[in-house]
Amino acid sequence: MSHVLAAVAWPYANGPRHIGHVSGFGVPSDVFSRYMRMAGHDVLMVSGTDEHGTPIQVQADAEGVTPRELADRYNRVIAEDLRALGLSYDLFTRTTTRNHYAVVQELFSGLHRNGYIVPKVTTGAISPSTGRTLPDRYIEGTCPICGYDSARGDQCDNCGNQLDPIDLIDPKSKINGETPEFVETEHFFLDLPALADSLRQWLDTREGWRPNVLRFSRNLLDDLQPRAITRDLEWGVPIPLDDWRDRPDKRIYVWFDAVIGYLSASIEWARRTGDPEAWRKWWSADGQGKDARSYYFMGKDNIVFHSVIWPALLGGYSGEGARDGEPGELGRLNLPTEVVSSEYLTMEGRKFSSSRKVVIYVRDFLERYDADALRYFIAVAGPESNDTDFTWAEFLRRNNDELVAGWGNLVNRSVSLAAKNFGAIPPVDPAGLTEADQALLDTAKAGFAVVGDLIARHRQKQAIGEAMKVVAEANKYLSEQAPWKLKGADDKPRMGTVLHVALQVVSDANTLLTPFLPHSAQKIHELLGGTGVHAPMPVVEEVDDLDGGPSYPVLTGDYTVGARWESVPLEAGRPLAAPKPVFRKLDPSIVEEELARLAG
Repeated sequence: MSHVLAAVAWPYANGPRHIGHVSGFGVPSDVFSRYMRMAGHDVLMVSGTDEHGTPIQVQADAEGVTPRELADRYNRVIAEDLRALGLSYDLFTRTTTRNHYAVVQELFSGLHRNGYIVPKVTTGAISPSTGRTLPDRYIEGTCPICGYDSARGDQCDNCGNQLDPIDLIDPKSKINGETPEFVETEHFFLDLPALADSLRQWLDTREGWRPNVLRFSRNLLDDLQPRAITRDLEWGVPIPLDDWRDRPDKRIYVWFDAVIGYLSASIEWARRTGDPEAWRKWWSADGQGKDARSYYFMGKDNIVFHSVIWPALLGGYSGEGARDGEPGELGRLNLPTEVVSSEYLTMEGRKFSSSRKVVIYVRDFLERYDADALRYFIAVAGPESNDTDFTWAEFLRRNNDELVAGWGNLVNRSVSLAAKNFGAIPPVDPAGLTEADQALLDTAKAGFAVVGDLIARHRQKQAIGEAMKVVAEANKYLSEQAPWKLKGADDKPRMGTVLHVALQVVSDANTLLTPFLPHSAQKIHELLGGTGVHAPMPVVEEVDDLDGGPSYPVLTGDYTVGARWESVPLEAGRPLAAPKPVFRKLDPSIVEEELARLAG
């Protein structure tokens, strides 16, 4: 058993999440975490809503509410949506807790003591019409490096380079289109160049990463620049230095505080378990956490923060880099084992856009369709290593032809025939198993090593493909053996054997598919006469802030129960539940209906 951290990207709390979001960070991290738990590892899956930064402030101003009120609203919406999708977080929290503030300020202070955070007078942008600061990401222009005409003031999404707004060609405010004015302002910068060599040495030790992630990350090291980590803002974590902490106009910027959420959420989880030091089993680079593994899940637009900036923060705090230094009170901290980045999901050939209504939100989807239908589509056709397109026609086909006609059909006819003819799991004929019987059982058992290895290496498309091959072999076996034709009294033992073998493979295939399809896995477990929890589910709990702040909802759960990653022999004579369909066949008319909704 080993300690495995699943660090899941933090959804931004300025609105509900759409299916493109959860295809990148949500479902892949849950499949991985569920499998690793089933395989016996001690998993800690953490995240929460990212609630600071200018977009929250701007949207709150537009709606006439406070930033906290806006964050409260969408924190709850997002937590409920992720619960409905079955994402098994040990703790899904938020960045506005007092615990998070304390951890962010501790990392800031440690980096500052070690010389990796330095003050610098720089040029900031303000709105001529309002006099308010214009954050970097709210300024858009042409990239001076690659010529991309929609580069942001903090980063060019086309070439990936860090930028300053003043460097943009023809900069404009994204809020009102006016040309910003640039004035001098003092801020703190993370000295990334002083950490570049240690980052390069670390990246050179990474094995098994997706090639695009490693290549992109190494290329960024060639031109690292100091990066501002404070902003002229009212909404954010205060700067923990004398003459700065009480200033109302200066805050730690959101990109710095959000990545620290992985650590602060782990510490909050430990405090809530009654063992405040338990987080160290996943984080401490010395002692109890030195053999832990950590996997970070996000979309490709967040690679730079997780493969360069977050490791730089962790290394600088731990006293590594050109300036050395000493670890802070949290000790030396583990750097990521792997950054697992997904590509983009588009919708009917277009990029997801809430403003242009090219979107379907998770809760709207789940009001009309089953959670496992979405999870299945993401697993088999999601953007694991390439940009992929969600179409309603393909969703319909995958649901009806694969989930319903393939997996659902195998479960239904196996359970129905056994329930009708035996009322329970039938016994195996004392005459023994045929070659065909044994071959199918061996195929199913072999699937555990194959599928498990693929999930562990983040090859989820291949993994679910291998699991569905077992389903296809079982359907073929049933068709060839045709137990429904074995009607005579002398045929009853053979019928029982065929159905026992089929049900055993249904049970094995159900375990193989549990990380992908946990909702239906529980139903199938019960159809086979199983009791108790097979696939544990998350719950939303209202909790008090540990340090006296306002209460808030968290997503959590008990994942110590449930199926193990192994074949469990079915016991003859176990009563079977009344058979009923596991998946819903969808009417082809949904395609036109959904396209009409999309068209408005």
